[in-house]
Amino acid sequence: MYNDAIDLAAFYNTALGHTASRLIRRKVRRIWPNLSGSVIMGMGYATPYLRPFMSEADRVFAAMPAQQGATYWPAGALNLTVLCDDGELPLQDSSVDRIIMAHCVECTEQLRTMLNEAWRVLASDGRLLVIVPNRRGLWARFERTPFGHGQPYSISQLSRLLRDNMFMTSKIECALYIPPYPGRIIIRSAVGIEDLGSRWLRRLGGVVVVEATKQIYAASKVRHLERRGRNLVPVSVARVSNVEKY
Repeated sequence: MYNDAIDLAAFYNTALGHTASRLIRRKVRRIWPNLSGSVIMGMGYATPYLRPFMSEADRVFAAMPAQQGATYWPAGALNLTVLCDDGELPLQDSSVDRIIMAHCVECTEQLRTMLNEAWRVLASDGRLLVIVPNRRGLWARFERTPFGHGQPYSISQLSRLLRDNMFMTSKIECALYIPPYPGRIIIRSAVGIEDLGSRWLRRLGGVVVVEATKQIYAASKVRHLERRGRNLVPVSVARVSNVEKY
Protein backbone atom coordinates (compact mmCIF):
# COMPACT_ATOMS: atom_id res chain seq x y z
CA MET A 1 0.00 0.00 0.00
CA TYR A 2 1.27 3.44 -0.93
CA ASN A 3 2.31 6.05 1.59
CA ASP A 4 0.26 9.23 1.36
CA ALA A 5 1.90 11.98 -0.68
CA ILE A 6 1.43 14.48 2.14
CA ASP A 7 3.26 12.18 4.57
CA LEU A 8 6.09 11.68 2.06
CA ALA A 9 6.42 15.43 1.53
CA ALA A 10 6.45 15.99 5.28
CA PHE A 11 9.28 13.45 5.73
CA TYR A 12 11.43 15.02 3.01
CA ASN A 13 10.99 18.41 4.64
CA THR A 14 12.63 17.19 7.86
CA ALA A 15 16.35 17.28 8.55
CA LEU A 16 16.56 13.49 8.26
CA GLY A 17 14.55 13.47 5.03
CA HIS A 18 16.68 16.19 3.50
CA THR A 19 19.83 14.29 4.45
CA ALA A 20 18.47 11.01 3.07
CA SER A 21 17.54 12.58 -0.28
CA ARG A 22 20.96 14.25 -0.52
CA LEU A 23 22.80 10.96 0.11
CA ILE A 24 20.67 9.04 -2.38
CA ARG A 25 21.09 11.79 -4.99
CA ARG A 26 24.85 11.31 -4.73
CA LYS A 27 24.44 7.72 -5.90
CA VAL A 28 21.94 8.71 -8.59
CA ARG A 29 24.43 11.26 -9.91
CA ARG A 30 27.17 8.67 -9.83
CA ILE A 31 25.10 6.50 -12.15
CA TRP A 32 23.75 9.39 -14.28
CA PRO A 33 26.38 12.17 -14.28
CA ASN A 34 24.91 14.05 -17.25
CA LEU A 35 21.46 13.87 -18.81
CA SER A 36 21.56 16.88 -21.11
CA GLY A 37 18.70 16.92 -23.59
CA SER A 38 16.88 13.95 -22.03
CA VAL A 39 13.23 13.51 -21.11
CA ILE A 40 13.06 12.32 -17.49
CA MET A 41 10.03 10.98 -15.67
CA GLY A 42 9.69 10.22 -11.98
CA MET A 43 7.24 7.52 -10.85
CA GLY A 44 5.84 7.16 -7.36
CA TYR A 45 7.33 9.93 -5.24
CA ALA A 46 10.56 10.75 -7.04
CA THR A 47 10.57 14.56 -6.91
CA PRO A 48 13.38 14.74 -4.28
CA TYR A 49 15.63 13.06 -6.86
CA LEU A 50 14.49 14.94 -9.96
CA ARG A 51 15.44 18.52 -9.05
CA PRO A 52 19.19 18.23 -9.93
CA PHE A 53 18.28 17.35 -13.53
CA MET A 54 15.96 20.30 -14.14
CA SER A 55 18.78 22.60 -15.26
CA GLU A 56 20.17 20.16 -17.84
CA ALA A 57 17.39 17.86 -19.07
CA ASP A 58 15.10 18.82 -21.92
CA ARG A 59 12.01 17.92 -19.87
CA VAL A 60 11.40 16.70 -16.32
CA PHE A 61 8.06 15.66 -14.83
CA ALA A 62 6.64 13.39 -12.14
CA ALA A 63 3.82 10.85 -12.50
CA MET A 64 2.27 10.21 -9.09
CA PRO A 65 -0.13 7.27 -8.59
CA ALA A 66 -3.73 7.96 -7.63
CA GLN A 67 -3.44 5.62 -4.62
CA GLN A 68 -0.69 7.85 -3.23
CA GLY A 69 -2.00 11.27 -4.17
CA ALA A 70 0.11 14.12 -5.50
CA THR A 71 1.90 17.24 -4.36
CA TYR A 72 2.54 20.44 -6.26
CA TRP A 73 6.12 20.49 -7.54
CA PRO A 74 8.40 22.36 -7.84
CA ALA A 75 7.51 25.04 -5.32
CA GLY A 76 7.44 28.54 -6.77
CA ALA A 77 7.31 27.40 -10.41
CA LEU A 78 4.87 25.90 -12.90
CA ASN A 79 3.55 22.52 -11.76
CA LEU A 80 5.32 19.47 -13.25
CA THR A 81 3.39 16.67 -11.54
CA VAL A 82 0.41 14.69 -12.81
CA LEU A 83 -1.89 12.21 -11.10
CA CYS A 84 -2.38 8.94 -12.98
CA ASP A 85 -2.86 5.19 -12.72
CA ASP A 86 0.52 3.52 -12.23
CA GLY A 87 -0.69 0.63 -14.38
CA GLU A 88 -1.80 2.82 -17.32
CA LEU A 89 0.54 5.69 -18.06
CA PRO A 90 -0.99 8.29 -20.41
CA LEU A 91 2.16 8.49 -22.54
CA GLN A 92 3.15 7.37 -26.01
CA ASP A 93 5.41 4.40 -26.59
CA SER A 94 9.17 5.09 -26.33
CA SER A 95 8.57 8.71 -25.29
CA VAL A 96 10.83 8.87 -22.20
CA ASP A 97 14.64 8.61 -21.98
CA ARG A 98 15.01 8.06 -18.23
CA ILE A 99 12.65 6.89 -15.48
CA ILE A 100 13.30 7.16 -11.74
CA MET A 101 11.06 4.98 -9.55
CA ALA A 102 10.97 5.85 -5.87
CA HIS A 103 8.45 4.82 -3.19
CA CYS A 104 6.46 2.79 -5.71
CA VAL A 105 8.00 -0.63 -6.48
CA GLU A 106 7.72 -1.64 -2.82
CA CYS A 107 4.20 -0.21 -2.50
CA THR A 108 2.20 -0.78 -5.68
CA GLU A 109 -0.50 -3.45 -5.89
CA GLN A 110 0.01 -3.87 -9.63
CA LEU A 111 3.77 -4.27 -9.81
CA ARG A 112 4.15 -6.21 -13.05
CA THR A 113 1.67 -4.02 -14.88
CA MET A 114 3.52 -0.91 -13.73
CA LEU A 115 6.88 -2.30 -14.87
CA ASN A 116 5.36 -3.28 -18.21
CA GLU A 117 4.11 0.27 -18.64
CA ALA A 118 7.54 1.62 -17.78
CA TRP A 119 9.03 -0.70 -20.40
CA ARG A 120 6.52 0.54 -22.98
CA VAL A 121 7.10 4.28 -22.52
CA LEU A 122 10.88 3.98 -22.19
CA ALA A 123 12.97 4.58 -25.31
CA SER A 124 14.90 1.63 -26.74
CA ASP A 125 18.18 3.03 -25.38
CA GLY A 126 16.55 4.41 -22.23
CA ARG A 127 17.40 3.65 -18.63
CA LEU A 128 15.29 2.79 -15.60
CA LEU A 129 16.50 3.66 -12.09
CA VAL A 130 14.78 1.92 -9.18
CA ILE A 131 15.17 3.03 -5.56
CA VAL A 132 13.82 0.57 -2.98
CA PRO A 133 14.38 -0.26 0.70
CA ASN A 134 17.15 -2.80 1.18
CA ARG A 135 15.99 -6.00 2.89
CA ARG A 136 19.40 -6.30 4.54
CA GLY A 137 19.55 -2.66 5.65
CA LEU A 138 18.52 -0.91 8.85
CA TRP A 139 16.01 1.52 7.37
CA ALA A 140 13.57 -1.22 6.30
CA ARG A 141 13.23 -2.31 9.94
CA PHE A 142 11.80 0.94 11.30
CA GLU A 143 8.47 2.47 10.28
CA ARG A 144 9.43 5.99 11.30
CA THR A 145 10.47 6.74 7.70
CA PRO A 146 8.82 5.87 4.34
CA PHE A 147 11.59 3.34 3.70
CA GLY A 148 10.19 1.22 6.52
CA HIS A 149 6.92 0.60 4.65
CA GLY A 150 6.09 -1.79 1.84
CA GLN A 151 8.07 -4.75 0.51
CA PRO A 152 11.87 -4.42 0.87
CA TYR A 153 14.15 -6.13 -1.63
CA SER A 154 17.60 -7.61 -1.62
CA ILE A 155 19.82 -6.88 -4.61
CA SER A 156 19.26 -10.37 -6.02
CA GLN A 157 15.49 -10.15 -5.56
CA LEU A 158 15.29 -6.79 -7.31
CA SER A 159 17.53 -7.96 -10.16
CA ARG A 160 15.34 -11.04 -10.62
CA LEU A 161 12.19 -8.94 -10.59
CA LEU A 162 13.54 -6.64 -13.28
CA ARG A 163 14.77 -9.55 -15.39
CA ASP A 164 11.34 -11.20 -15.21
CA ASN A 165 9.81 -7.99 -16.54
CA MET A 166 12.13 -7.52 -19.52
CA PHE A 167 14.79 -5.33 -17.89
CA MET A 168 18.47 -6.12 -17.49
CA THR A 169 20.40 -4.79 -14.49
CA SER A 170 23.41 -2.70 -15.50
CA LYS A 171 24.56 -0.81 -12.36
CA ILE A 172 23.99 -1.36 -8.64
CA GLU A 173 24.57 1.05 -5.75
CA CYS A 174 23.52 1.17 -2.10
CA ALA A 175 22.90 4.27 0.01
CA LEU A 176 21.80 5.36 3.50
CA TYR A 177 24.37 3.79 5.77
CA ILE A 178 23.46 6.25 8.51
CA PRO A 179 20.91 5.02 11.08
CA PRO A 180 17.34 6.33 10.58
CA TYR A 181 17.49 8.74 13.52
CA PRO A 182 17.37 12.55 13.31
CA GLY A 183 20.17 13.15 15.81
CA ARG A 184 22.36 16.18 15.21
CA ILE A 185 25.58 14.17 15.34
CA ILE A 186 24.26 11.72 12.74
CA ILE A 187 23.08 14.51 10.44
CA ARG A 188 26.37 16.37 10.67
CA SER A 189 28.43 13.21 10.13
CA ALA A 190 26.20 11.77 7.40
CA VAL A 191 28.60 12.17 4.48
CA GLY A 192 31.53 10.64 6.39
CA ILE A 193 29.40 7.71 7.59
CA GLU A 194 28.12 7.21 4.05
CA ASP A 195 31.62 7.09 2.59
CA LEU A 196 32.77 4.57 5.21
CA GLY A 197 29.67 2.43 4.69
CA SER A 198 30.09 2.45 0.91
CA ARG A 199 33.65 1.21 1.36
CA TRP A 200 33.28 -1.40 4.10
CA LEU A 201 29.57 -2.36 4.19
CA ARG A 202 28.72 -2.27 0.53
CA ARG A 203 25.49 -4.28 0.54
CA LEU A 204 24.10 -3.08 3.88
CA GLY A 205 22.85 0.39 2.94
CA GLY A 206 19.28 1.37 3.75
CA VAL A 207 18.26 1.50 0.10
CA VAL A 208 19.24 -0.23 -3.11
CA VAL A 209 19.66 1.90 -6.24
CA VAL A 210 19.62 -0.16 -9.44
CA GLU A 211 19.88 0.96 -13.05
CA ALA A 212 18.35 -1.28 -15.71
CA THR A 213 18.04 -1.31 -19.49
CA LYS A 214 15.31 -2.69 -21.73
CA GLN A 215 15.62 -6.24 -23.01
CA ILE A 216 14.36 -5.61 -26.51
CA TYR A 217 14.93 -9.20 -27.66
CA ALA A 218 12.77 -10.53 -24.82
CA ALA A 219 9.75 -8.45 -25.70
CA SER A 220 6.49 -10.29 -26.16
CA LYS A 221 3.43 -9.08 -27.99
CA VAL A 222 2.03 -6.09 -26.18
CA ARG A 223 -1.71 -5.79 -25.99
CA HIS A 224 -2.64 -2.31 -27.12
CA LEU A 225 -5.13 -1.02 -24.62
CA GLU A 226 -7.83 1.34 -25.64
CA ARG A 227 -6.76 4.72 -24.37
CA ARG A 228 -9.71 6.88 -25.30
CA GLY A 229 -10.76 9.23 -22.56
CA ARG A 230 -7.61 8.76 -20.51
CA ASN A 231 -6.18 12.16 -19.68
CA LEU A 232 -3.72 13.61 -17.26
CA VAL A 233 -5.32 14.85 -14.06
CA PRO A 234 -3.98 18.29 -13.05
CA VAL A 235 -2.58 18.24 -9.55
CA SER A 236 -4.50 21.41 -8.77
CA VAL A 237 -7.75 19.39 -8.67
CA ALA A 238 -6.21 16.38 -6.94
CA ARG A 239 -4.95 16.01 -3.39
CA VAL A 240 -2.39 18.80 -3.23
CA SER A 241 0.09 19.98 -0.65
CA ASN A 242 2.38 22.98 -1.16
CA VAL A 243 4.72 22.01 1.66
CA GLU A 244 7.31 20.29 -0.52
CA LYS A 245 10.60 22.12 -0.87
CA TYR A 246 13.00 19.47 -2.14
